[in-house]
Amino acid sequence: MNQKHKLGFDVLSDRGNQVASQFGLTFSLPQDLQGVYQKFGIDLPRFDGDSSWTLPMPARFVIDRQSKIRSADANPDYGVRPEPEHTLKVVQQLASVSQAV
Repeated sequence: MNQKHKLGFDVLSDRGNQVASQFGLTFSLPQDLQGVYQKFGIDLPRFDGDSSWTLPMPARFVIDRQSKIRSADANPDYGVRPEPEHTLKVVQQLASVSQAV
């Protein structure tokens, strides 16, 4: 993704939800919902690379070069997503501070 979109920062791709699980940001789908997903042709185990039937909560973190979390947005309601404008503002502020140093 970084090369395709010419990004100057790393973006985490979390296949299997391993990192999200470490942050407590995953939940298991109950069996009835697994059946609904399957009826719609959604093969979550194949997509995730494991058979856990887990999904991550929508979340976005901005972490600086010293590994300090500068912004964290997460919500258990999958319909509520972090606003990109907020994230961009945080990244721009960090960039301006690092240029001033």
